Amino acid sequence: MKINDTLNKTAGLPVSPQQARTDRAPDKAVNNTPSPSINVQISSLSTQLQAMQGTQASNAVFEAKKVEEIKLAISEGRFQVNSEKVADGLLETVKDLLNSRKR
Repeated sequence: MKINDTLNKTAGLPVSPQQARTDRAPDKAVNNTPSPSINVQISSLSTQLQAMQGTQASNAVFEAKKVEEIKLAISEGRFQVNSEKVADGLLETVKDLLNSRKR
């Protein structure tokens, strides 16, 4: 399979980042100092992020203790796979995928 470098062949697009900077007209003076309202928004988002991280840590997707028990059972040869449960789960997943495509 041949992969073309379409970015380099597209007319009007800069080939390199250096060319992108030199080809355009110089910008007018830009004030990069954030306004007070932006600082308040950033502070608010930071607080929200910290709260979400705390919630996420307490609502783990899996139970570490249960995972360790399963690892131990596998290593000791005690772990039994319930093939009917696995098959039912696969069928439900396929049904969900087919239903989502119909929408």
